[in-house]
Amino acid sequence: MHRCSIDEILLKIQNEESFEAVAEDYSFTLKVEDYVPYVCGAVHDGHQFRKSLWDNCTHTQYERWYEEDPCTKAMVQSHPIVIAGCDSRFEYDLNRPPETAVYKDAWGKELWKEPLLEKEKQISLNKHLNFYRVVKVLIEKLESKYPKILVFDMHSYNWKRWDREVPVWNLGTININNNRFGALVEQWRERLENMVLPIEMQTTAKINDTFQGNGYFLKYITRNFDNTLVLATEISKVYCDEHTGIIFPEVVRSVEEQFKIMVPKMVRAFEIENV
Repeated sequence: MHRCSIDEILLKIQNEESFEAVAEDYSFTLKVEDYVPYVCGAVHDGHQFRKSLWDNCTHTQYERWYEEDPCTKAMVQSHPIVIAGCDSRFEYDLNRPPETAVYKDAWGKELWKEPLLEKEKQISLNKHLNFYRVVKVLIEKLESKYPKILVFDMHSYNWKRWDREVPVWNLGTININNNRFGALVEQWRERLENMVLPIEMQTTAKINDTFQGNGYFLKYITRNFDNTLVLATEISKVYCDEHTGIIFPEVVRSVEEQFKIMVPKMVRAFEIENV
């Protein structure tokens, strides 16, 4: 992996180079082993929180971790194109539009002891802007090479906070063209439900049960690219203890290994579907 400027990353994509890079400010990583017709994204994987914000933040490290999506990059790291955030969503949220990407409060609690300085906010917003500059050029390049692109938008959620039974997997679809892509979404749901995990519960998968797919990553790509389908895919945090922060690596690895088979099959199904 190399540390690259945004312009260097953009040039590599435009030249169709294979590379693995971290942005020069360490805000996100991008791996492109081959220019295939699908992308795996993990925008909430990051936990970094820059030091200039530490003393002003009311949320503990654990409270931030609890709302992040740890290990979502690890679940898809085997695939040829993977883009992932390195910074905590509490610094800026890549799954929100720029105007709301820097939180004032989070989950019912004021985030800052003192109002955030404008210069601090701009540092965060510049990172957000640069991430989407890269996303735009990446999808443009792939759409120039293939008739259709599939994006696996990986997230996780805290299932123990719900007071009802919730699925292991949830797909959010209200912001995609379900008339065009509904059958493909159902195929993905079925594949996820058939996954066998080393957990003490049945693997279930539902559509728009806990979340509906309102994230900016999905909306940005869907709005700007007519032939790219984003599958907002959330796993409940059955792969960790969300109350203690302990990760269950055998579950994470199981998802990764099964995705090695399931994701390419889904891409092939998308390629032959007349949509």
